[in-house]
Amino acid sequence: MPFIKAGRRAENPFVRVRDDDPLPDEIPALVSAERFLAASDEFAGRGAPIGVIWPNKRNVAELAPHLDRLALVALAFPTFRDGRAYSQARILRERYGFRGEVRATGEVLRDQFLFLVRAGFDAFEIRKESDAAAFTAALRRYSVVYQPAADERAPAVRRRFTEAIPLGYSTRTETVA
Repeated sequence: MPFIKAGRRAENPFVRVRDDDPLPDEIPALVSAERFLAASDEFAGRGAPIGVIWPNKRNVAELAPHLDRLALVALAFPTFRDGRAYSQARILRERYGFRGEVRATGEVLRDQFLFLVRAGFDAFEIRKESDAAAFTAALRRYSVVYQPAADERAPAVRRRFTEAIPLGYSTRTETVA
């Protein structure tokens, strides 16, 4: 399965661990929400990063007390029409200030890529090999955004006031006598 991180193809360092399998010691692991919440203290002293697969029907507020221990939250898209994970990503980034990886998994389509990035996703598990190039090109397609969002891109109105004024224009007001 192709994996995209930071706008380009990458190797996925996390291994999915089923609920009944032992947790590998020195390998980044991705576990279910049920397993993580049932034994969150078990993961606290772990030497390797831990991530959780969070279903879109659960409230991300349940994760808030544990976010400092998580390197990754994988948000599930069971179908491309179900957009609850967009809200979950934005809440993780904006309300809880989560700086770890927020990964989209499941039915992730190339048409949604830019919207996913704007919502706060920074990694993607995609199903079609042919979509990998489209995902990486989508970030470069638009240089200006108009709405504030969970990503780091400044909207056009904010950029207008913070960027340098073009040559030939003056910010001074002069009185003509």
